[in-house]
Formats: sequence, C-alpha cells, structure tokens
Amino acid sequence: MASLIVLGSCASIPDGAIPVKPFDKIKYLGKWYEIARLDIKYERNLNNTTAVYSINEDGRIKVENRGFDVLKKVWKQAIGKAKLVGDDQEARLKVSFFGPFYAGYNIIGLDPDYKYALVAGGSLKYLWILSRETTIPDEVKQDYLHIANALGYKTADLIWVAHENN
Repeated sequence: MASLIVLGSCASIPDGAIPVKPFDKIKYLGKWYEIARLDIKYERNLNNTTAVYSINEDGRIKVENRGFDVLKKVWKQAIGKAKLVGDDQEARLKVSFFGPFYAGYNIIGLDPDYKYALVAGGSLKYLWILSRETTIPDEVKQDYLHIANALGYKTADLIWVAHENN
C-alpha cells in the first residue's frame, strides 16, 4: 500500500528531499513489497502489503495496492493511478485513489537495479521502504534510515511489515 496517500490535491515533497534522477518508469513497474512504513489510517493493521505498478492503455501508471487486515482477517485492495510530475526523468509522481485528489509520491532512494526504494510522501508523515522481495539487506536499510533521519522523519515510528502466508 506504499502509495495510499490521498490527503490533498497536490503532489508535494518534503523540504530537502531530492527525487531520484535519472529515473526510468518502465524499470519501476512490477511488484514491490512494503518493508516499512509510517502509520496511516489507510494501512492500519495491514501486513503482507504490496504495490503493483503497470501501464494503463492511456499511458498512465496503474497502482494496485493490497494488504491483509490482521484484525478483520480479510484482504484489502485499492486501485489508483499515478502520473509523473514535471520532468519524465525525475522520480517525482502524484498518486490518486479518489478522483481528482492527488498526493505526492517521491522516490528519494533507489538502487541501480531497481530492487529497493525509499519513498517519501508529500510531508514527513508519509514514508515507505520498498523491496522487490519480502526482505531488504541491512546495509540498504541503514542507508535509507540515514537518509530519512537527515530529512527529519521519525524513523523510530516506522512499522516493519510482516510478510507471511495468510
């Protein structure tokens, strides 16, 4: 559910955060596992959270978020859309799950092989660490935590997502 941010109609970025550049949206497509996140109501009590990015017929990015609600014992899904903001070579997007309301989705950390990503929302309330697998190497984790801390994120508040069979 890494992109379930819907609080506002603009695509902002936290002060000091720098989106990855150059960025290849095609390489970013596919399935991502949420490794860690700051708590938001749309993802509360979810584990096994994933995001799948694909290209719609109109050329926009389709976003399919999924997670298992551990209290209600049901899968939840949200489908949205994403658009690049400004420069096509910059990892700065806006995402919507509710009509015309968009929010910032800024990739501020990304390894050269597009296996691990650090995603900032529009403010210091929204942060995700993503991986193509259900785990992330400790050195990548530490690097992303360092970046987030330097920007002012409260990384001690991160929820480390469980990925298990439900």
